Amino acid sequence: MSSPEPDVIAELSAAIRAFAAERNWEPYHTPKNLVMALSVEASELVEIFQWLTPEQAARVMEDPEVGEHVREEVADVFAYLLGVCGVLGIDLAQALRDKMVKNALKHPAPQPPPGS
Repeated sequence: MSSPEPDVIAELSAAIRAFAAERNWEPYHTPKNLVMALSVEASELVEIFQWLTPEQAARVMEDPEVGEHVREEVADVFAYLLGVCGVLGIDLAQALRDKMVKNALKHPAPQPPPGS
């Protein structure tokens, strides 16, 4: 029997909190500030793709320098999202599970035609 999978989200959330605490950033990590920073980082990710064609965007990770930039911006977005969830007491994994259930009800998968 294998051991349970570690809670990676909880581990990363704790690392984000510790990083901020070591720098005395907690007073600035309010929900408003973190959401604003999340928006800025998401915009920086968008900027990479802004003028690319769909074909260029699909190949963006083929360029090592651009790929690294994408990875860094994705990491920044994730870090701020974890920070927002931490200060608001949101279980990110459960929030996503709950939203997926709602999305499945709102957008059901197409059913095959009868008799097929």
